[in-house]
Amino acid sequence: MFDYSPAADLLADRNILITGAGDGIGRALAMSCAAHGAQVILLGKTQSKLESVYDEIESSSPGKAIIHPLDLETANIEDYALLASSVDEHWGRLDGLVHNASQLGARSPIQFYPDSDWTRLMQVNVNAVFAMTKALLPSLLQSPHGRLLFTSSSVGRQSRAHWGAYAVSKFALEGLMQTMADELERTSKIRINSINPGATKTKMRKDAFPAEDPQSLPTAQSLMPVYLYLLGPLGTAFHGQAVNVRGFEEQLEKLS
Repeated sequence: MFDYSPAADLLADRNILITGAGDGIGRALAMSCAAHGAQVILLGKTQSKLESVYDEIESSSPGKAIIHPLDLETANIEDYALLASSVDEHWGRLDGLVHNASQLGARSPIQFYPDSDWTRLMQVNVNAVFAMTKALLPSLLQSPHGRLLFTSSSVGRQSRAHWGAYAVSKFALEGLMQTMADELERTSKIRINSINPGATKTKMRKDAFPAEDPQSLPTAQSLMPVYLYLLGPLGTAFHGQAVNVRGFEEQLEKLS
C-alpha cells in the first residue's frame, strides 16, 4: 500500500461531501477526513448508519460532521437543489465531493439481465452522480482547491462477462470524469479524477465474491492514504486521471 503519513491538519478548513458514507470505504473516508481537519457531510440513504458514523466522528473530532440522508434511487432535481442550498448555507463553498455510493446489481449475462436492475443501477450509479455533481458544481467552483472524485472499478476500465450494469455504469463515470476534466481544466481550480479502490474488505465485495476469504483483502482504512493525498494539497498534480489505489506510487512517479 501507498506509504504516506499526512499532517493532522491536512484538510483543515475544507468542506467535503461523501456519498455512501454510512458503510465501507465511505465510512472510513468520512472518519479519516474529519480526523485530518475537514468538515464532512455524511450522505447516504440509511439514517441509522449515518448516525453511527456521526457518533464516531463526534467522539474524536467534535463538530466535524453533519448528516444529510438521501436515497439516490428516488432523489429528484429538487432534492439536489436542497442539498446545494444546504451546503451554501452552512459553508458557502464545497472543497471536495467524493462519489462513493453505488450498487452492484445482478451478476448475469446481458441476455438474461433483469430490466429492473439495469434501470435501478443506472439511476443510482450514473444519473444520481450527474445530477448531484451538476447541482454542487457552483459550490465547488467557489473553492480555491476543489476536488471531484468518482469511484470507479477495474471492470469500469476493462469489463468482464456477467458484470452487467455495474460495469457499464462505471464506464459511464469514467466518461463523465474525462469530459468534466477537459471542460474545467483551464477554467477552474477543481481537480477531477476517478479512483479504483481495487478488491477491498466490504459488503459489496462479499456479495460479488461470496466464496472469497474476506481476511485476505485490504481493509477500507488501508486505502485512506491515497484518498487523502488526492484530496489534499499535493493532489493538485492529478487531473483527468484514472487512479488505481494499487500501483498509486507508480502513477505518482510518472506525474512527477
